[in-house]
Order: sequence, then structure tokens, then C-alpha cells
Amino acid sequence: MPPPLPAGTEEVARALRAAGRLGPYFAITTDPAEEADPTWRPLPERDPVRLADLTDRYAERLGTGERRVAASILFQGLASRLWSPVVAAAVHGIVPDLSGLHWRWAPGAPIALWLADPRGWRADGPAEAADLVHDAVVTGQLEPLRATMRAVSRLADGLLWGNAASALAGGLNVGPRDPFRGALVRELLARPPLAGAGAFGPRGFVRRNCCLYYRVPPGGEMCGDCGLRRAPGRSG
Repeated sequence: MPPPLPAGTEEVARALRAAGRLGPYFAITTDPAEEADPTWRPLPERDPVRLADLTDRYAERLGTGERRVAASILFQGLASRLWSPVVAAAVHGIVPDLSGLHWRWAPGAPIALWLADPRGWRADGPAEAADLVHDAVVTGQLEPLRATMRAVSRLADGLLWGNAASALAGGLNVGPRDPFRGALVRELLARPPLAGAGAFGPRGFVRRNCCLYYRVPPGGEMCGDCGLRRAPGRSG
């Protein structure tokens, strides 16, 4: 199989602008002026001290004293922010190279992403796009982020990859239904480490475990794709 063709800077920027029109969770800025902002951090975050501080502040925002709950939900939010723009850009035939990605986040603000050096590849079909997206998001971002997160809080691999699978499948609920995007998402969900994390059924994607959101006060709220029939410990 021939190697993927590189995409030019403007091609990547144009595909990301198109993805960003789906909403803020699909946005990655490529504005070079952002380099002047010292609050941007390289992503994946490899500093466990910084990630622990952000996780604790996120726990305060959620009103929970359980760091692992906050860590789980923060990881899922970051996974969603990574999947959404990359998969949407792939629909336009471009998969961005995320090696120059930066993030900026403070409690109460949305997670912002900036790609310092817009580069990428042209993707022809869902299978080729899945190869490129998997390398960019899973190998380049989520696997090292998972390692840092596990240094912050004891979270099972199955839970973290279930969060990543949920974030990927959830992106299909935003924007117009597109056969390419649907095929790409299913292709990614069939590959390790997401394989087996959940499946599509009559009510959409259902994961095989739980992100722990039900433990956020006041408690009992279940996500739409949760594999649990009801919150543990509750009757009815």
C-alpha cells in the first residue's frame, strides 16, 4: 500500500475551519498569533503534577471529592476534543498531524486547541483515514495522555478506553449524518484499544462500562450510552 500523500498547510487549515463550523468542540485554531500566548501547553500533557492540579480543580468545579471521578470525566472531555475535529476534517479528505498540538484550559472555560504547525495527510476512503486518525489521536495523543492520567489517579484501562470510545461515538450525534463519518467511526471502534469497549444497538452506541459520572453530586445521573442499567447501589 503506498504511503499517504502529504497535505499542504492551507489544505489542513481549510479542513479544520470546515470542521470548526460544526461547533466549539470541533474547533482547532491554526492562527500563528496564538504563539504569543504563554498559557498554551503541549498536548499530550506529560506533566503529572500539572495534570493532578487541573484534575483537582476540575473536581472542585464538579463538586466531588473523588479525584478519580474528575480524572475520568476530564479524560473523556479531552478525548472528545481530539476526536471531534480530526474525524470531521477527515470527512473533507484531510487528517491533521497533531504533533504540534497545544491546549489551554482553566476550570469554567472550554478546552481550547491550537495547532502550531498545520500539516497532515490526504485520506482516500474510511480505511485509509482510520489508519491516519488512529496514529494521530490514539498513538500520538490518547496513549501518552492515558499514561499521565494513570499517574494522577488509579483508573482502569477499560474505563479510560471506554471513555475514548464513548467520546468518538458521541461525535456522530453532532452535525449532519454522513456515511463517510459513520464508516470511519465504526472502523476506529473495531481497532484496539477501542475494540470491545461498546457496540451499536437499537438506541445507538452503548459502552460496556461506566465513566463514573453517576458519582457526581447530587448523584444518580446516568449517561445515555452507559452500560449500567441504573446507578450502582440504587433500587428500583
